[in-house]
Amino acid sequence: MKKFFLSINILCCIFCLHSCSVNKAKIDNDLKKYFDAKNVDGCFTMLDNSNGAITVYNLAMDTTRVTPASTFKIINSLVGLQTGKITNENMVIKWDGVTRSHQEWNKDMAMKEAFKVSNVPFYQEVARRIGHDTMKLWIDSIGYGNKNISGPIDSFWLNNNLKISPDEQLGMLKRLYFDQLPFRKTVQQSVREAMVQEDNTAYKLCYKTGWGFDEKNNTIGWLVGWIEENRHVYFFATLLKSEDKNYDMKTARLDVTKDILKHYKFLEGKK
Repeated sequence: MKKFFLSINILCCIFCLHSCSVNKAKIDNDLKKYFDAKNVDGCFTMLDNSNGAITVYNLAMDTTRVTPASTFKIINSLVGLQTGKITNENMVIKWDGVTRSHQEWNKDMAMKEAFKVSNVPFYQEVARRIGHDTMKLWIDSIGYGNKNISGPIDSFWLNNNLKISPDEQLGMLKRLYFDQLPFRKTVQQSVREAMVQEDNTAYKLCYKTGWGFDEKNNTIGWLVGWIEENRHVYFFATLLKSEDKNYDMKTARLDVTKDILKHYKFLEGKK
């Protein structure tokens, strides 16, 4: 009997490492107006690390798994660096010569830039170099979403095989920030540095974006990361969904996130 309860406790601890509990979350429906302003469905979740308080808008969507799209570049970078398939952030992968609509992708590129411009072909090549078995080992070890990487090694995070919820993204981000993922600390530090988007005297904003489509062909937009103000860190995940296949997620996901951050008095250095 003691062994049974010990096993349950261990399983509970493991689960807590992979996501943030929303059982005691504050539901803030006032955030709806920011999604309505962009004519889009969505959810937002934030963890105040100083006291463990969690704030959520649209709990049902927050705990539903969808494609991670390019937010998976966080994990792809971690595994690539850990295994040496990416030797460092300055390692260049040659352009394959295929001209794509994203003009910034059509050149040789190092990881640091590829992460910033979300270069899909770059990270597809990284995944091919890592290989299925090694990638699966790491996905399982960190408990990433549904852990399903079936299908081609260079597209499982884009074709709705691999899925993760905003709540799970939040838990993963916290572990990355505090060097709690099973990668070398130098590896985690490199990825954290790659996520820095704004750094000034008032705040430091770090995030990774994602843009994809679910099984119903809804447009999905991600923006996941953290903000630091006055030596306090707050983790957040924004997820947008639109039935419009041509919806401009590039603009909306950042606008909605910043509107919400301003709603909570961030971006002013006063938190």
